[in-house]
Amino acid sequence: MDRLSALQLFVRVVDSGSFSQAARDLGVGQPTVSKQIAALEERLGAQLLSRTTRGLRPTASGLDFYDAAQRVLRDLAEAEGSVSSGNEQTSGMVRVAVPPMLASLLIVPRLLDFYARFPAISIELVVSERHSDLVQEGIDLAVRIGRMSNSGLVARKIGSLDFATVVSPDYLATNGVPRTPEDLHRHHLIAHRYLGASVSWTFGDDDEHAITPTGRFSSNNPADMVVAVVAGLGIAQGPRRLFEAEIGSARLVEILADRRSPARPIYAVHAVDRVPRRARIVSDFIASCLESTPAGNFEQGHS
Repeated sequence: MDRLSALQLFVRVVDSGSFSQAARDLGVGQPTVSKQIAALEERLGAQLLSRTTRGLRPTASGLDFYDAAQRVLRDLAEAEGSVSSGNEQTSGMVRVAVPPMLASLLIVPRLLDFYARFPAISIELVVSERHSDLVQEGIDLAVRIGRMSNSGLVARKIGSLDFATVVSPDYLATNGVPRTPEDLHRHHLIAHRYLGASVSWTFGDDDEHAITPTGRFSSNNPADMVVAVVAGLGIAQGPRRLFEAEIGSARLVEILADRRSPARPIYAVHAVDRVPRRARIVSDFIASCLESTPAGNFEQGHS
């Protein structure tokens, strides 16, 4: 296997979290995938993957190599796209399926910067908590949080989201400070509802502690969660960036920070391997939003 194919294989293994799933995605046997990863590790002289109870996870060296591999593959796709599209200005509509919290929190506030650079590209956000059928609904790009399942879709990791458990100082003064995840069972917990069910809270390096929040208030609207926890209705867990302003103003404090679970990956998902250049531009723009970098830094090659 050539080096480019090895990069593609390694990225697919990390994205899927297993040799068997990567093999199914690529249409090869699992022994082939295992042998190629072993050969790659031998050539690099470093262990790239480790096995856990939840499947395969990249080591520290593996994460560095994964990021580098993604850059190489992205640059190659961009080079091919720039040749095929010539010097014409990129234009057209891009339909993006995105979770509610990412749309209002990270993407919409940065759109003015995007349009200043790409005035001929239009973006339609399809905001929903469910996973859209990309083909049936004509979605060019979907943004999804968490490890990808077996979907047959093409996924590229574009960022990650740190989660935090937060509460108001007034609530703590009245109800006491929980010191461990187990202590939360004695408190009012504000649940985020997703597709009719409460989203579990996780703690620890391998998410070894997971609880299903129950309490007197729940909502599928992230903005409601912020208002509720500031008002002292209970404790909430969600993306730290959702609560950053309130933490900065001391209206909220983070608790159990030493038991925080790993950041959750965010993927740009397409239905096909080759996507329009305008969709790649929007994908890189969203990645820049997740990184909190100046909007002008995304897709420098598209200038």
